Amino acid sequence: MPTSNIPVITIDGPTASGKGTVAHKVADKLGFHLLDSGALYRLTALQALRRETNLNDEHALAKLAEHLNIHFAGDAIYLSQENVTDAIRAEEVGNTASKIAALPAVRQALYGLQLSFRKTPGLVADGRDMGSVIFPHAQLKVFLTASVEARADRRYKQLIGKGISASMQDLLMDLKARDDRDMNRAIAPLAPAEGAYLLDTSAMNADEATEQVLKWWAAAHK
Repeated sequence: MPTSNIPVITIDGPTASGKGTVAHKVADKLGFHLLDSGALYRLTALQALRRETNLNDEHALAKLAEHLNIHFAGDAIYLSQENVTDAIRAEEVGNTASKIAALPAVRQALYGLQLSFRKTPGLVADGRDMGSVIFPHAQLKVFLTASVEARADRRYKQLIGKGISASMQDLLMDLKARDDRDMNRAIAPLAPAEGAYLLDTSAMNADEATEQVLKWWAAAHK
């Protein structure tokens, strides 16, 4: 099957909107492959922090992104055979990823890698620009969002559940700063893709959001 005929569902949205969880659930239900594009930027950020790479050196960061030795195994993410699933979720890594994602050379370095995830029988891709830039001809595009308060509450519970101390006030400030950075960057700013369905999950749980996405997918294939 030509790559262009392999179905793609894109789920974009801001930090902590729940898009990752929903994308996992939709992929599981449909038996599709999954692309967590945010993880690629977090992996680049983790590598940069570990190697103490100058975060203003766009060329050096792009070289790191080009040579990432990564693979996904179920919910686990590996960097050079090391399981870094939890390490890339650290707040410092997330903040760094948000900053380097604004760099054109880094985005270009990861472009081909993201396209390579499109394999039969299909792909669910989540991120910031999956429907607008990476897979603009996806069969279904969803822009999933939630109020910043709802997102901060989710992140707080997630961190506390992992035994990581967190401040609700700090999380709110962090999310607002990330939103501003993501929406106002010059390259691929965070915004709903043309033709995307908008889904506000402020008052929904992940199962309800997943059900809505699957309904849209079913309707698109009648």
